[in-house]
Amino acid sequence: MFELKGKKVLVTGATQGIGFDIAKVLSECGALVYVNGCTSEEKTKNASAKIPGSIPVTCDLAQKDCAEKLFALTGPLDILILNASVQIRKNWLEITDDDFDFQMNVNFRASLKLIQKYAPYMAERNYGRIITIGSVQQKKPHKDMLVYAASKMAQLGMVKNLALQLAPYGITVNNVAPGVIETPRNYDALSDKEYAKKVIDSIPLGYAGVPKDISSPVLLLCSEEGGYITGEDIFVDGGMGI
Repeated sequence: MFELKGKKVLVTGATQGIGFDIAKVLSECGALVYVNGCTSEEKTKNASAKIPGSIPVTCDLAQKDCAEKLFALTGPLDILILNASVQIRKNWLEITDDDFDFQMNVNFRASLKLIQKYAPYMAERNYGRIITIGSVQQKKPHKDMLVYAASKMAQLGMVKNLALQLAPYGITVNNVAPGVIETPRNYDALSDKEYAKKVIDSIPLGYAGVPKDISSPVLLLCSEEGGYITGEDIFVDGGMGI
C-alpha cells in the first residue's frame, strides 16, 4: 500500500515541521522528492540531507516568478504539495499593506502560480495529485491572524474550484487542515504555560498533534488508495474545529 515509486514530488516549505515530515514520508514510500526552502540554501540542503535521495530546491515563494524558478529546477511533477505559508501575529487595526501582501503572496498567490505551472503537465499525462495545507483557522480564526486565516480560506476556495476543473484530466485536488501541531512555528507560543493550557483545553482530544498526524493523510491523498478523493477539506485537528 501507499507505493509512490517513480513519482516526482515537490513539497514547499519542507525544511522543518509539517513540510519536512511530509517530504520524508513520501520519500520513504519511493517518491523522488524535491525539498523546497525559502531563502537559505544551507538550511534547504541540510534538510534534504536528512531525506536520502531527495533534492534541495531553494526558492522564495514571495517572488512573482517563483513558479518559473521552481519549474526550471524540478521539471514536470506527479505530485504537488503546497505547504509553505507565513503568518504574522498582529492586531487587526495594525495590519499594514506589507503584512497583507507578504501573507497573501506566499499563502495564496504562490499556490495559484505553482498550480498554473505544473497542472498542465499533469493533465497531459492524465494523472496528478495537488494537496494544499490549510489550517483549523478556516473554521476558528485567531484574533491576531486575520490575514493568515483569510488566506487559508482563499486557498480552500481555489481547491474546490480547481477540483472540478481538473478532475476530467485525472488530477485530484484536496486540502488538509491541521490544528495545533508541535512544530518550530508554535514552540514559542506553546512555551507560555498559561497560553498553552488555554489552547489545549480548546482541543477535544486534549493534546497537540505532531507532524506525523498530517503527513499520514497527505500520504493517503498522494497514493492510488486515495485516488477517488477530490475537492475535500480534511481537518486533522483533534476536534478543535467542531
